[in-house]
Amino acid sequence: MRIVVLNWQDRENPQAGGAEILLHEVFGRLVARGHDVTLLCGGWAGAPPTATLDGMRVVRVGTRQSFPFLVRRVWERTLRHERYDVLVEDINKVPLYTPRWTTPPIVAWVPHLFGSAAITELGLVLGAAVWLSERPLARVYRDIPFEAISQSTADDLVARGIRRELVHVNYPGIAFDHYTPDPAERATVPTFAYLGRLKRYKGVDVVIRAFAQVRDPRAVLEIAGAGDHRAELEALAQRLGLSARVRFLGFIDETQKQTLLRRAWALALASPKEGWGLTNLEAAASGTPVVASDSPGIRESVRHGETGYLVPHGDVAAFGTALDRLASDPALVETLGRRARLFAETFTWDRCASTSEALLQHTIHHPPARQR
Repeated sequence: MRIVVLNWQDRENPQAGGAEILLHEVFGRLVARGHDVTLLCGGWAGAPPTATLDGMRVVRVGTRQSFPFLVRRVWERTLRHERYDVLVEDINKVPLYTPRWTTPPIVAWVPHLFGSAAITELGLVLGAAVWLSERPLARVYRDIPFEAISQSTADDLVARGIRRELVHVNYPGIAFDHYTPDPAERATVPTFAYLGRLKRYKGVDVVIRAFAQVRDPRAVLEIAGAGDHRAELEALAQRLGLSARVRFLGFIDETQKQTLLRRAWALALASPKEGWGLTNLEAAASGTPVVASDSPGIRESVRHGETGYLVPHGDVAAFGTALDRLASDPALVETLGRRARLFAETFTWDRCASTSEALLQHTIHHPPARQR
């Protein structure tokens, strides 16, 4: 197959996250199987306009802010005539409405949709614009097959009017040969970790407030990631008297990430919604339990009482109780960690890539009616 993929970012982008890991893990494998893949995405200040990553040709257009306004013109003028078999639109921010373009058959990938969470993060004006951009999905993408990374996302799509038979759930994999347990690296004092963007909608403030309830004065919370919410979070930690025990690590590389996940007694995630919660599985593969909000997407990547704990979203007291329980019982941490590792081993990238490959091939041979 000749495949063109549209996503706002590639994995080298400083703002890249779980959606970009998923994209590269799957399409890198498809390249290794002999398929030709071009990724059309946004760039960033100083980014080379083209690159080769995981065997894919990467074409960068504009920046995070300008990409949605420039991408169609670049497609029409530059790539449209390269005779691709299928186009994959990764609806990872706002939809690009590719069914209105002149394209080969389309498959829509959806990690998750923002809905009202966009207003929390972006404010009323920009958040409402994102919310409104999602409203026409059922009309614009009528008859287009969707690949969702969790049952929660699939249910969200159906609730918005996408026909159930068009939505295919394909859980991401996990590099469990890379993320491995090492009991010798577990911190000697209760240590909790947050790993991800420092954005308002991620609920990192809930994690900090919950950590304040941990009774062991030796306990530490390590926050890894970058984002425009960092200053507010640092101020919150200071107001709560936690400046010495809440450590902001900034952006960390893959080696540091591996070490952090092995060191932690639990990973903490308090988002109101995620597509899946890939970092939860990375922690699980590292033998580390997870304490997380019982939110769409997230609840599928944590087994309550078996690989960690799910608590009502926004319930600081319940979140703090779960952290405190682990802080006081290192044997429980190890027990949950062993079970988490077994759970993580059931998710493979090869299986995920094969499922995507089959859907793409089916779409090429049985394109949506409007694209025949």
